[in-house]
Amino acid sequence: MNNSDMKALFIVVNAGFAEQVVDLVRSKGASGATIINARGISSLHKEIMGISIDREKEMVLTLVDSDTADKIMETVKQSTNIKSEAHGVCFTLPVTKTVGLRPNHAGTPEANK
Repeated sequence: MNNSDMKALFIVVNAGFAEQVVDLVRSKGASGATIINARGISSLHKEIMGISIDREKEMVLTLVDSDTADKIMETVKQSTNIKSEAHGVCFTLPVTKTVGLRPNHAGTPEANK
């Protein structure tokens, strides 16, 4: 299926906030999301007695149309931004083709007709 208007939206938050983000993306029109456990490594990396201490992260991935992605990103900016406890960061990547999605995947323009 060609999806010229589809975006892969990645939202990275501190562990424990992914469910809140999934509720947020669904409220803005996404039909679902995938939560991926991750580990963050930054310039604030710490070691205690030779053991690396890295912040546990969760990444929420969803596929939505461009307009829905913009709405979700604005909400993330306001509610789970980098200054909040969730420490949310998000970005999109273009999606040109998909396999395995329902034809009227929620969040796409044809599903909203």
